[in-house]
Amino acid sequence: MMAGEERNLIEILEENHPIDFNKYVSYVQSPQCGAIATFAGTTRDTFDGKQVLELRYEAYTPMAIRCIQSMCSSARSTWNLHAIAIAHCLGPVAVGETSVYVATSAVHRADALDACKFLIDEIKASVPIWKKEVYTNGEVWKENKEFLERMLDAENLTESQGIKVEAHDKKGCCCGTKVRIDDKTADSF
Repeated sequence: MMAGEERNLIEILEENHPIDFNKYVSYVQSPQCGAIATFAGTTRDTFDGKQVLELRYEAYTPMAIRCIQSMCSSARSTWNLHAIAIAHCLGPVAVGETSVYVATSAVHRADALDACKFLIDEIKASVPIWKKEVYTNGEVWKENKEFLERMLDAENLTESQGIKVEAHDKKGCCCGTKVRIDDKTADSF
């Protein structure tokens, strides 16, 4: 690896392409690294008392890859990392199967562990990958807890700056909150 080159492997896997853990661990592994941290997000069998049959993922792949690349750069600016590998599946993911996998390597475990947590939290909060939970009695598109927390933080910040934030109608929306800037507030920007 040349100086300044970021060693990242980012893949959005098409339907029916399971995640090969060994591929990603092998990619981040290096004799100079004393730590490899991984996270595997798997489909659980229940949610809120409902039996889950599978999750289904859709994405705007080019934007998702750009977002993940940006997150990798942010992680590298905070932690001393050797390599990062991230894979996310699209299409149906059965109960017990893995839909997202993150692997990081570093000289020391704290960097690898902290960066791995940061990356999965950022993926869930802001990457344009959408999840539908399919139950025995229906299905629903889901917003991740991290996304909702990020939106709440944005609403609190803008309201503290005097910007009015309007809630969505009861049907919900995937595109964030509506913001209206009052004339008197606009003068302060």
